[in-house]
Amino acid sequence: MGKLLRINTRNKTFALGKLPEGYAGLGGRGLTSKMVLDEVPASCHGLGKNNKLIFAPGILAGSPAADSGRLSAGAKSPLTGGIKESNAGGLVSQKLARLGIAAIVLEDRPEDEQFSILVINNEGVKILPAGDLVGKGNYAVMESLWQTYGKSVGVLSIGQAGEQCLKGASINQADMNGRPGRAHGRGGLGAVMGSKKIKAIVVDDKGSSRLEMKNPDAFKEANKKWVDILNSHPVTGQGLPTYGTAVLVNVINEAGAFPTKNFSAGRFDFAGDISGEKMEELIKQRGGITTEPCHPGCVIKCSNVYHDEQGKYLTCGFEYETIWAFGAQTTIKNLDDIAMMDRLCDDFGLDTIEMGVTLGVAMEGGMIPWGDGKAAIDLLSKVGECAVEGKIIGNGAQFTGDALGVARVPVVKNQALPAYDPRACKGVGVTYATSPMGADHTAGYGVTANILGVGGSIDALKKDGNIELSQNLQIATAAIDAAGLCLFVAFAVLDSPDGVPTIVDLINAQHGLSLTPDDVVALGKSILNNEKEFNKMAGFTKVHDQLPEMFKDELPPHNTAWDFSVDELSETLSF
Repeated sequence: MGKLLRINTRNKTFALGKLPEGYAGLGGRGLTSKMVLDEVPASCHGLGKNNKLIFAPGILAGSPAADSGRLSAGAKSPLTGGIKESNAGGLVSQKLARLGIAAIVLEDRPEDEQFSILVINNEGVKILPAGDLVGKGNYAVMESLWQTYGKSVGVLSIGQAGEQCLKGASINQADMNGRPGRAHGRGGLGAVMGSKKIKAIVVDDKGSSRLEMKNPDAFKEANKKWVDILNSHPVTGQGLPTYGTAVLVNVINEAGAFPTKNFSAGRFDFAGDISGEKMEELIKQRGGITTEPCHPGCVIKCSNVYHDEQGKYLTCGFEYETIWAFGAQTTIKNLDDIAMMDRLCDDFGLDTIEMGVTLGVAMEGGMIPWGDGKAAIDLLSKVGECAVEGKIIGNGAQFTGDALGVARVPVVKNQALPAYDPRACKGVGVTYATSPMGADHTAGYGVTANILGVGGSIDALKKDGNIELSQNLQIATAAIDAAGLCLFVAFAVLDSPDGVPTIVDLINAQHGLSLTPDDVVALGKSILNNEKEFNKMAGFTKVHDQLPEMFKDELPPHNTAWDFSVDELSETLSF
């Protein structure tokens, strides 16, 4: 059983003890959501002293299992007002596991304005003044911490957005090269970390022993099978490694589900200019890197390094959602402008989905012109400058829409919709509406069966079968998040009868358990029930599990509209 590290941010003390029995066997999202339910008053303010920010590695963390290095962060979201879990790759998850730490809990809130950094290693825990790191972006913070503590430590940090407690703020994690390209992006968790006055967390596992494996031979056999499953699937073995997640740009655009000009159309005439194919071409021309892992042990390797026209580093982890958000959503067609906005978000610590949707809302409200990349970059830069305009957009799409008097604001539970229009991809629309997290494609990726033909085929334009699709995917995703696995493994798992049994074999071999696939399903359901219970206590009802009325308008080119009732949607997570 791992240890629980509690940090009292008010008096700057810590306690490292056994994980309570009630949390035994949990990891990742399973642990963060259970702890938030048990320990955070649902009525508390997201930025107040009673909220807690929890980091938890997954059940498979620290092991050689392929693609098992995701770290979950959980809290009450200051953006949605409900429960939130956001996970990311990087180095921290595996290092915490090797240090025997099952979770870090940031508690209370300082009375002063002094920021601290946490340093966690084999010798213990230090809470140190953040000093001149305050006011700096994530690039400078991570470079400084790697220089001080070594170029292999795990780092979690916030930029200027988190320091200002803006609701669109992310927590960024250093990738394998010390860049802030991995983000706990959604839900404003960077603002929670900022409210605790924690600028950064350094995790150093040097000197730690390798994780004990209960059945090493069985684990080795299962992991070989697991790698084969991932490498043999056309998405995880070919598409994602070649083009990254941006391979979806042309696919989703062709399907008519590519939200364009603040969700007013389903196709973008210039999709080819911002596609994964175009990105790959430019990366190769400019000497970047087309494929790299986001954490050690990743075999999918869908990340990348993007250079500017001069062949100099510009950004990394340049993904589909980001390209869409700063591209089609705003009608910006210059990939370099989009990449610059991605870099700014990584540096300031901002959720790229929330910011892209926000910029589209700002354009609809007349704040800047449609399609003007330079104006968008300038406006986004205001966040790093702590300017008033930056404080407006940094608080997200709904806040910006309210400030500008814009009626068409694509959010659920105040969280911006991602890059699939729910009228042309109704499976993911059901997930947007009903996930306890607010609009979140990763909570139940209905695009699989709706558009990609993975795990079967269900008509994306009709209601039939899409509630069941979303339900099954939300259950499976919760379990995947608890294991600490990358969401993208779901592509291979859905098409392989050996997928789930192999994951179970990995868990059993690592921990000496005898779980069955049914136990994994039960775990997913229990996580969702915990999250629903927290939101219920926070005042959410079935009425909140619905899309905004703007989606009742027909969407070109298919001219379909959102037509699920509140009562129909209420059946999605009824189990």
